Amino acid sequence: MKPNKYKQSHSTEREFGGALGATCIPVFLPLTVLYLLSVCRSPAASVLQWPPPLTPAAQLWDPLAVVLVAGWITLQSFLYLLPVGKVSEGLVLRDGSRLKYPINGFHSLCITVALLLLCLGLGMPLGYLFELVLPLAVCAIALSYLLSMYLYIRSFWAPKYALSLGGNTGNPLYDFFIGRELNPRIGDFDLKYFCELRPGLIGWVVINLGMLMKEVELRGSPSLAMLLVNVFQLLYVTDALWNEEAVLTTMDIVHDGFGFMLAFGDLAWVPFTYGLQAMFLVVHPQPVSTLGAAGIVLLNGIGYYIFRRSNSQKNQFRRDPTNKSVKHLETIATATGKRLLVSGWWGFVRHPNYLGDLLMALAWSLPCGMSHILPYFYVIYFTILLIHREARDENQCRAKYGLAWDTYCKRVPYRIIPYIY
Repeated sequence: MKPNKYKQSHSTEREFGGALGATCIPVFLPLTVLYLLSVCRSPAASVLQWPPPLTPAAQLWDPLAVVLVAGWITLQSFLYLLPVGKVSEGLVLRDGSRLKYPINGFHSLCITVALLLLCLGLGMPLGYLFELVLPLAVCAIALSYLLSMYLYIRSFWAPKYALSLGGNTGNPLYDFFIGRELNPRIGDFDLKYFCELRPGLIGWVVINLGMLMKEVELRGSPSLAMLLVNVFQLLYVTDALWNEEAVLTTMDIVHDGFGFMLAFGDLAWVPFTYGLQAMFLVVHPQPVSTLGAAGIVLLNGIGYYIFRRSNSQKNQFRRDPTNKSVKHLETIATATGKRLLVSGWWGFVRHPNYLGDLLMALAWSLPCGMSHILPYFYVIYFTILLIHREARDENQCRAKYGLAWDTYCKRVPYRIIPYIY
């Protein structure tokens, strides 16, 4: 391959704290993952204890973890390439083309679960993942660094139109972090799309199941709290993969380049921090009453209903605004020729899917009781993430739709939580 001969026009807008954030985040977020996992395994489970409960260096490394991570990526890559499910087109790119994507994530999940059940039937000690979780996290972090370096280097051979609008600033640290190339592919294998929903998201389910089996080893049966966490988060992952096609219209796929931010988030942050509740319960079992469990199930159900209905309405409108399920909704015309929904779920608040997400996040943490803040890390982090993501989305929509967006904001004043924010 020859380097791209066309001169690149550099973008000027920088997010996440610019060069300083792009320098600090790749250092401190991996350390945060290891710190949180270590705290979860400690008797105190206090995020404020000092010195931090760091695991001895020998326990951060295990050759078996390397084999498992390599085998896991290989398995999920193989399942990605299976000719099952349908093939869907993404949104139109700047050069007028539309990439094709295999919609078979749900098939991958089902095959993976079947393989896990087979392993359990053969007596494989899945609970050993509890002991291996730190070495596995180290391997996932290392993989995200290696992948990000590959992505950054290969992006200099990508044509100009293939670069993301925000990842071509000319600052190496920032561009490495945010991602230069929008849709890096090896042949038809889309690296960003693969990482977005496959190894990390399904890996999260596997780690949760490992924590459940560890609890069975320790106490003879899984607790109600552990079952609630596993079922809620399995539902979330299953929903994401069942509705995999919807990811093709998200900010991650449409706008963001593929760099360290998404690679680390997909491969390390999601599987090892989103499921802290299950790991917490292994060391800190919590009693949950039948009435309390019913209330938590109701909260998760309400959150899921809002999340799924609002996302489905948005995706249907984006793909076919004439569909009978959305054609009756009120809209605002924009200068780009597109229309903005101002009724239905998107006339309720500007991001009803975020509201549903937050309600589910709270339901995942409540089975862990109220004695520790650690199981609520995901709720706290996710609230900050969604507020920041909403601000990014607002800026992009205002730049794209202009006065039409200002009109929409007047019609729908609340961003995520009605009458509050």
